[in-house]
Parts: sequence; C-alpha cells; structure tokens
Amino acid sequence: MYFTEKQLRIMEFIQQFREERGISPTLDEIASNFGVTKITVYEHVNQLERKGALKREKFRARSIELLAPVEERKARYSMPLMGNFREGLPIEATEEREDLNISEMLPYGRNFFALRVRGNELTNDHLTDGDLIIAEKRELVDNGDVVVAVLNGGKACLKKFYREENQIRLQSPNGSMESELVTHADIRGVVVGILRRFDETSI
Repeated sequence: MYFTEKQLRIMEFIQQFREERGISPTLDEIASNFGVTKITVYEHVNQLERKGALKREKFRARSIELLAPVEERKARYSMPLMGNFREGLPIEATEEREDLNISEMLPYGRNFFALRVRGNELTNDHLTDGDLIIAEKRELVDNGDVVVAVLNGGKACLKKFYREENQIRLQSPNGSMESELVTHADIRGVVVGILRRFDETSI
C-alpha cells in the first residue's frame, strides 16, 4: 500500500504518541505538531481511512487506531557508509560496517521545510538552480546561523545572522559580499542542509 510522505509522518506521530502516552492524539494535537491547520490533518486522516491504514469513531476525540504497520524511518532512510573520500587519493574504507541514517539529520517532530533554488544568483555560496534548501522553522536564532530571511519589501535572502546592539547584520555565508545592516528581518527558518541531485543532464 502506497502512502505519501505526509501521510507516513502523520502515522508515525500517531504511533509514537500512543506509545508514549497510551492514548491517541486529537486532530488538534496532530495539527499543532506539524504546524498545519486542523482541516489539513482532517483531509489526510480521511485519506488514510479510505486506504484502510487507520480507523476512528465519529464524535470521539481520541479514537484514532492504526491498522497498518508503520515502517521505521531508519529503514527507509538509511544507506551503507562505505568510507571516506578525498580527491586524488584511494577511498578510505571504514573498518566496520556503518549505516548512515538520514533521518537522524532531520530529527522526528521538528518543523523542517524545503525551498527550491531558482536561478544562479547564489553560485558564490555554492548553490545552483534546482538545489533544495532544508531549513528548520524555529523562534530562537543564534549568531552565525545561516537563515532564510525576508526583508522590507518582500526581498528574500540567504545570509548568516548576527544580532548586534540595535541592528541585525546579514552577511553572505562564504563572506564574498559586503554585510547588510537592517533593523528588522523576518526569519523564516534556519538552514540545516542542502540537497542536490545529479542526473545525466547535470553532470
């Protein structure tokens, strides 16, 4: 049975919630966890019901019951780490088998989102058209974090964040451009990684 990534995340949350608390989450609790509306969760839950993945009783807030097993995220997002690579040298094999678990880089329950880069304005920061910026939406931002920020006028930028006395300093991640000083920036997320896919047309 095929489930979308959003459906799998909801199923995982329900399963983890039940394991930790012994009861099922409400639609409001699911919506709050993922930062979406209750209507959005309701639609996903209805789809999962139609697929036979869960059942729930009408007019009971905590009646969601999973019927389909939830495959561990570790199994879906792990691959063998074969060794270390350095240009011009033999590949240094690891002494013992080690698996790279991608899900550990994006811990469950955190509020991550992706943005697709369009254009080549960020090539100096090693970002090209089609790259995916992976960011976490959170309230606390530390000096030195690379952030997705929106400035006055709706201008979006990807910069290192530094809070100074009465202003915010935003500078290019690789320091290739002059810093920009602003009094306010709407921080949409803190960048945690970049995904780039190579195919036959891009190599």
